[in-house]
Amino acid sequence: MNFVDTATIFVRSGDGGAGSISFRREKFISKGGPDGGNGGRGGDVVFRANKQISTLVDFKFKRKFIANNGGKGSKRNCTGKSASAIVIQVPCGTVIKDTETGEVLFDLVHHDERVTVATGGIGGRGNAEFTSAINQAPRYAEPGRPGEEFFLELELKLLADVAIVGFPNVGKSTFISVVSAAKPKIADYEFTTLIPNLGVVRLEDEISYTIADIPGLIEGAHLGKGLGIQFLRHIERTKMLLFILDATKPNPIEDYEKLCNELRLYNPELMDKHQIIALNKSEVTEDIDQKIAEFSSYSKYNVYAISAISKTNTTPILWEIWKVLQESSTIE
Repeated sequence: MNFVDTATIFVRSGDGGAGSISFRREKFISKGGPDGGNGGRGGDVVFRANKQISTLVDFKFKRKFIANNGGKGSKRNCTGKSASAIVIQVPCGTVIKDTETGEVLFDLVHHDERVTVATGGIGGRGNAEFTSAINQAPRYAEPGRPGEEFFLELELKLLADVAIVGFPNVGKSTFISVVSAAKPKIADYEFTTLIPNLGVVRLEDEISYTIADIPGLIEGAHLGKGLGIQFLRHIERTKMLLFILDATKPNPIEDYEKLCNELRLYNPELMDKHQIIALNKSEVTEDIDQKIAEFSSYSKYNVYAISAISKTNTTPILWEIWKVLQESSTIE
């Protein structure tokens, strides 16, 4: 299944049904009073967050969502049938924006959370509603009120506790594949990961959390270079960042600074998140102890030498992540 995290759609709620113009015509009552009923209400357009859905791919094939109109009123003061709402299912983590202004209208985070984005029109009043002492036989009724229509932009931001950040081909996908049940594509070339991967880390029966591997960043990612800005949004909701760096590179600190700069330029608040730093491929790095010492002097965050491919030293990272998540939940 393709991963799609943005979509533009059109929604329209139903018009209210027209009121009825009618007069009682029964045996022995040839000229009865007005009995035209009111029109029914038009259908609403509702969004529902559904944890069983993981992408916005369905909106590639259907982009218009139009609710039914309310029924017309009828004689004997019968109100027209109100139309049912149409419910649009989206993944948890979907942001709904006004396409023209970019304003965030709703942010659906929790399963089964619902919002009405377009309210159906109210039905018009039938002529029975306009009876008065002055006008006992009104010959007019109201049309139903029109529904609302909008072009909306849907944007999915993954709901993960931890985001893995790093340049292409540093071992991010290998790491998530060995610590969770996620099975991303892994190969020895850049941009193997073309879509975000979400995995669940289970340390014990009652201890688990979610971790996201986003496509590797390159310099200029905040401007859209490489896979760029389209996936940086998935970092925004996470509670902390796990930097995975290639220990075989001459200067991992320089690589770390470049990554931080990209995050800072995209959204400065990302740098307020807690960090853990892992120097991967330590099994083939001769001066790994020196690089760890230098990095530990440079950074206020914990630095680990790991080998994702052999799971070396990955467990301490997983437990530190759990500890930080527990502390952050206590603060909140």
